This record gives sequence, structure tokens and C-alpha cells, in this order.
Amino acid sequence: MLVTENSMAILRERILQPDEMPEEMAARVAKYVSNGDADLETKFFDLINGLWFLPNSPCLMNAGTEIGQLCACFVIPIEDTMESIFGALRDMALIQKTGGGTGFNFSRLRHAGDKVNSTNGVASGPVSFLKIFNAATEEIKQGGKRRGASLAVLNVDHPDILDFIHCKRDTDQLKNFNISVGVTDEFMAAVLGGDNFTLRNPRNGEVMTILPAKIIWDEIIQNAWETGEPGILFLDTINKFNPTPHEGRIEACNPCSEATLLPWESCVLGSINLSKMVKNGKIDYDRLAEVVFLSVIFLDNIIDLNKYPLPEIENVTKRNRKIGVGIMGLADMFFQLGIPYDSQEALATAAKVMSFINTKAIEASQFLAQERGPFPNFPNSIYRDGKPRRNAVVTSIAPTGTLAAIANTTFSTEPEYALIYTKTILNGKQFTVINPFFEAALKKHGLYNDYLIEKIKANRGSIQGINEIPEEIRKVFKVAYDIAPNWHIDMQAALQKHVEQSISKTINLPENSTVNDIASIYFSAWKSGCKGVTVYRDGSRPQQVLSAKYVPAKRPQVLEGRTYKYTTGCGSLYITVNRDLAGSPHELFTAHSKNGGCVSALLNTLSRVTSIALRAGVDASSIVKTMKGQDCGYCREVDEISSCADAVGKALQEDMLKHGANIACKVNDKGCVECG
Repeated sequence: MLVTENSMAILRERILQPDEMPEEMAARVAKYVSNGDADLETKFFDLINGLWFLPNSPCLMNAGTEIGQLCACFVIPIEDTMESIFGALRDMALIQKTGGGTGFNFSRLRHAGDKVNSTNGVASGPVSFLKIFNAATEEIKQGGKRRGASLAVLNVDHPDILDFIHCKRDTDQLKNFNISVGVTDEFMAAVLGGDNFTLRNPRNGEVMTILPAKIIWDEIIQNAWETGEPGILFLDTINKFNPTPHEGRIEACNPCSEATLLPWESCVLGSINLSKMVKNGKIDYDRLAEVVFLSVIFLDNIIDLNKYPLPEIENVTKRNRKIGVGIMGLADMFFQLGIPYDSQEALATAAKVMSFINTKAIEASQFLAQERGPFPNFPNSIYRDGKPRRNAVVTSIAPTGTLAAIANTTFSTEPEYALIYTKTILNGKQFTVINPFFEAALKKHGLYNDYLIEKIKANRGSIQGINEIPEEIRKVFKVAYDIAPNWHIDMQAALQKHVEQSISKTINLPENSTVNDIASIYFSAWKSGCKGVTVYRDGSRPQQVLSAKYVPAKRPQVLEGRTYKYTTGCGSLYITVNRDLAGSPHELFTAHSKNGGCVSALLNTLSRVTSIALRAGVDASSIVKTMKGQDCGYCREVDEISSCADAVGKALQEDMLKHGANIACKVNDKGCVECG
């Protein structure tokens, strides 16, 4: 298995057994999942070792080990009783310790303040129990490899919906849960029509509140803008394609929303590496068909070989036998084909590829039904009048965060995040990642050099606006923030038409995206038939796994800057602010006409500490707010500064404003109430 340093670090951190090498991992997994079939063992080994296809992380971690839990995700039901609530908490712990993710819908829990007849007390509501689940997850390390991950859903008509929407406004809270609002077509129509919407007591259906639907909608959008959550699940769209409606309504999914599951259901997922499917500038559909066929057999085998954490899960999983063949490396495939992500050609190509995968996966499932029998619920499924199939669903597109990193390709269906970016893994170690196809394109054109790489880093991993790179390269090698939001939604919708479950897709947005941008994205997702949608605005959380923020590795030989002159109470002060290649403040120098003594020593120290802070990534606006307003008692009424420190703050602020920075100041008639 050919892996990069970044890939190897992730494998050691999350996947490999002690002293195990990647090839040995591939052999371990292939041997176990082939279940004694020597021919399949060879083919499965080639799939994994060649990075053509990778199953979900729990399978890579646990196949052939004592744990033996190979499924990716589970949905656990929660009813409105203490026995059910804390039973679900126990079940979550059992699942997460084996590496599985969990999804819950908390909508059956009575709202905060509702009466509890058995105790003559009042209910604390879903959000309070969500905090308990989150705290339990904090203490569980999945299979000794990774933190537990869960999704909490609350339906939009629950009386506590506004509290739920706000529950992650403090980004230090509920770190182990993603949250999504389950919305209906009725709610979306009410938002569009400016109509009222009814919140009902989940215990008895009693009307609790009637309010404009737009109030709820605006809170969803505002919080998504601030924190990236909540996402939205379009419940009516999901259930329109529920393959086994007689088994119940789908109300929840896994933590990343690609597997929409019934209560107690689980799913096994795997991803085909599209970056390896390009041969001589064209998609190799013959090889793709072979990989799809083997992938379906691989995932179907897991359902029977898996060690289930609970008998209820084993029962429902084997009745429906859901699998999810997905993709990774879509953007890398486009790079090789010379197709811009934001083009009609890309939409058509993606739809054709996914339609091919879905069709071939169904054919493989039908073949297995002849060999092994259809899934037990087939006679009552939506397929009952057609050709028998082994699996209720066959396709699902996961985010592939770990898998794509192992395969050194782009995540899932996403555009490349940045052509050069920093990735932080579980132990806090950071890696600089360069897209291999972009690197090859630069070298082919004789453009690769350290200065250009540094310049691209400074441009947040994008090459747009860098004129020394030819236009034909800039046209193809676009990154997430170069692509307008509508193209993200169009791509998700184009793929969703050919995916039987759902798609985990995060629409990455630049920091300056507006609330209206997000509202438009969410509406477009609903109208275009997506089953869910999530956004992330860069910088909206204090910590993020991927970052294209520019931190220079070393000081360049030449930096551009500006020098500002101020008159202080004891002489002239010159302040020079130099900027890095990204145009951000990098260092600061001071010179005073009173050259020597305490004034000179203190100013030198102030300059050095400020420069150290800037190079360490401290927000320059925070330095401005700290410096401005400092009063030495000698500079009053002189050049409108109150001290040398105040002058440093004002010089830094003026320089930032001249370069288009957005400094958040609270201004009244006397100036900024925070920084003077």
C-alpha cells in the first residue's frame, strides 16, 4: 500500500493494530471479510491495498480482531420514558466503544416544563438529556482509536425547537454531537408563504404554540451562519424513498447524515476511489464496474460476519441488509479530466458516474439475491414487484474524512478544500497537504518552486488571482471557496438522483458569506431534492480540522510595509507595519527620536512581543483593542494619541483598514467603546 506521511500518521492513529503495517492491515481485513473464499481474499486484498476501495473505518480497525464490530453507523430509538432514555444511553456506549457512530431523534421526549404524572414534577426537555448523552460520549473512546460521534435530531414542530437550535451556540458545548432539525414540506411551505406554524406537545399532540414559521427559520439560518449548525434533514423527501415503509418512518440518520436509517438499523459503508478510475484521460468504466461488483459483495459479507453490539440491531439490520457504496476523489477525477468543478460538464460527468455505480451496485445485489436470497423484508418493500435484490439500499456517499486521507485523495464529493492546506489529526499533529495532481501540473509546466508554493499558501490554498499560473490551470484547479454556493447544491442534487440513501456534503463557505447566502443554500437544497444539507463558514468555530489560514514557515527576505509617524509627549515616534504574502500584519518596528533609555527599551520590547504575537497567529484586531486607549499621562492632546502603546494600536488599525480588514468595533458618539 503506497501511503504518504500524512496517511501513515492517520493509519497509526486510528486504524492499525500495534506494530501492524498497512499491507498487513489490508491482508487482515481481506482474510476476515472473504470468510474462507481464497479467490475473494485475493481480490479484496487488491482492492484495499491498491486503494481502489476502502470500507468504513470500523471495518479497517476491527476486522479479524476480538472486537469484530464492522458497521459504520446505527440509529437508536428514544421513547419518552426514563427506561428508554437511559437504555439508549447504555446502547450508545456499547456501540461507540467499538468504533460506530450513533444517531438519535429526541422528538418523542416531552418538552421542558411539561408535567410528569408519575412524580408530580416537570420534564427537563430534550436538550437537558442531550447534554447527558454528550457527557457520556466524552468518556468513551471508540475502540481505543477515536472519540465517539453522534447526531441529534429534533423535529421542527417540537415545543423546544428554539432551545435546540441554540444549544450549540457556545461552541465549547456538546462537542460530540452534530445537530440537525428535521423539517417537513409543510414547514418549508409555511416559511415561503409567510404563514404561521404550530408546535405540538409530543406526548399528546396538544397545540402548544403558534408562531410565524419564519421565526424558526431565521434562527436556524443565523445559528448555521454563526457555528455551522444546525443542519437540516428534509424528512418528507427522505421518506419518499424509504424502501421499507411498512417498517416505519425514517426520522434519524448517522452522524454525518449519509445513512438514513430506521430505529435499531445499522449500515455498512465503503467508498470507491474515483481518482484511480481515470486512464489515458478518460474514465475507465470497465475497471469501475469490477470494483463496484466486488464492493457490494464485500459489504454484504460484513452484514453476516459482523459482531453486533445488540440483538435488536442484528435483527433489523439483517432484515433489510442496507449497504452503502459511495465515492471519494471526485474532485481529483475532475482535475485529471481537465473539468472545472463549477461547470455543467462536471455536473453531467458526476451524474453519469454515480448513475453507473448505482446501476452496477443494484445488478450486483440482484446477482447476490440469486446466490444467497433477497433481503427478508423484500416481499413488503417498494421493490416487491421487481427483480429480487439482496439489499434494501446499495449506495450512500460518506464524508470519507479518514478514508480519503489514507488514499491521499479529495474528500467524498467535495471540491478540493485547498490545493495546499494544514490538517490536524487526533493527537494534535499537523501536516501540510499538497494536492498531488496540482503538484504534478505545476511541475509539468515548469512552475513548481518554493516561492510559488508559499504564495499559494498565503492565498489560502487557492491559485485564483495568481497570474504567473496559466489560465487553463486556474480554470480547472479551483478550491471550495472559489466555487459559488449554487454549484455545491447543484452537484449534491445531481448525485442524489443516483444515490439510494443520502449524501454527506458540507458546503464550505468563505468567512465573508452572509446569512442570506445560507438561507438561499438551504432553500435550494430542499427544492432540488436533496435529503439534507449542512454548511460551514470558515472561521465560524474557534477550532477546525482543516485550515488554509496562512502561517509563514519563515520570514521571507523581502516584506512590504508602511511607516506611520506620530508626535508623542516626548518626541517623534515612527511605527512600521510589515505584511506577509497574504497581506496580513506580520511584524512591527518602532523608532523614537529619543533614542535610548527606558523609552527605547520599552518600545523595542513592545515591538518584538507584538511581532511574536502576529507571527503566532494572534488576531491583529485583538492587539489593536489591547493597545488602544493606554494612557501614559504625557501624550494627551498631542497628535490625538494617549501613549506610545496607543499609537502602536492606531497604526496597526489604520494599516489593517487600508488593506480591507474588517475590524469589529462597537462605535458610539464618542468612538469605539472597546478600543477607544
